[in-house]
Amino acid sequence: MIFDSHIHTKFSADSEMVAADALTKAERLNIGVVFTEHFDYGVEVDGKKFTFDPAAYMNEYKNFRGDKVRLGVEVGLRKAARVAKEKFLSRADFDMVIGSIHLVDDLDIYYPEFYADKDKSTAYKKYFRQMAEEIELADFDVLGHIDYICRAAPYDDPEIDYATFAAEIDEVLKIVVDRGKILELNTRRFDKTRAIEELVPVYKKYRELGGRCVTIGSDAHRVAAVGKYFDRALEFVHELDLTPVTFHERGLEKF
Repeated sequence: MIFDSHIHTKFSADSEMVAADALTKAERLNIGVVFTEHFDYGVEVDGKKFTFDPAAYMNEYKNFRGDKVRLGVEVGLRKAARVAKEKFLSRADFDMVIGSIHLVDDLDIYYPEFYADKDKSTAYKKYFRQMAEEIELADFDVLGHIDYICRAAPYDDPEIDYATFAAEIDEVLKIVVDRGKILELNTRRFDKTRAIEELVPVYKKYRELGGRCVTIGSDAHRVAAVGKYFDRALEFVHELDLTPVTFHERGLEKF
């Protein structure tokens, strides 16, 4: 069974999705799910802090947990959050930990302030260099959405462009492979043909360096997005000879 290994429900500050509704959608699609609620230390948007009570999360969702449902977390990776993140992860027996870069130089890259006075090369190199620095040290299982910066970057061409940033991206991929971690294939932007095309050389390089497995995640914050574009994602991994996996009790699990 294929798993949607990146889903946010009401325990995430930016989602109001009800778990039971997500599971109804997943059952209709015949896929499993991993709930991956946000923990981003020190981040607050519109008065909402990007954290949650892991005990309450585990207790409320414990009856969902099983062969088709896993309970994970998405943690924001940055220097200022390292100690808080490790303490947080020790408070619950998560099935899977996604490590993601949402802030660079302590600025949220979803908002214009980060890009002010920066050309694309400067912004993207900072993003990938911080990614490499953090994943060298962090406790995580899966590197989340390597193309996250493309979602809000204000440039005429926001796509990654592997040829331009190969040195920085390769360093990230080497660390992922060398540490035995997994790269996520995030389908949030799979409605864009160009976005998919620009990811091909990234995942080809991952495969060349020894990466064999990926998790597939919709990054759903609402029911309609659960399992979205998974047909395209499965074509992608098949063409690049990658294996879709998920995690259970922090251990890799093939379908």
